[in-house]
Amino acid sequence: MTDLVTTAREIATDAHRGQVDKVGAPYIGHPTRVAAHAAAAGGDERVIAAAWLHDVVEDAGITPDHLRAAGIPDDVVAAVVALSKVPGQSVEDYFAGVNRDPIAIAVKHADLADNTDPARLAVLDEDTRRRLVAKYERARTLLAASSHP
Repeated sequence: MTDLVTTAREIATDAHRGQVDKVGAPYIGHPTRVAAHAAAAGGDERVIAAAWLHDVVEDAGITPDHLRAAGIPDDVVAAVVALSKVPGQSVEDYFAGVNRDPIAIAVKHADLADNTDPARLAVLDEDTRRRLVAKYERARTLLAASSHP
């Protein structure tokens, strides 16, 4: 594992410590799986690092300046920022930002792969599962619409 990926994993692990996902499991499992999906899809170290970090700005209060100070390169920080939803931002504007950044596009595909894993969805209640399936289908449409000219 490269120093960049190791640093990103450590930042994510610290940032998400104590957080849990929708079923009560440690949240760090999500970025761990997203990074694994990114690696399996052939992502380079910058994509894998961004995968580890993709939720730290939005969900853990880490700032882009903190990431830069930790040695995360500007293009990886830019991807993490693009992947971070801003309160009040429309889903269309969010995906327009993601679709402008090749690293963010790769990470979002990995994120959606994890979020739509049938085994993960199966443990949710029916209403939540239905809502999330519709949300992720729309996300895939918006991601594909702009990332495939």
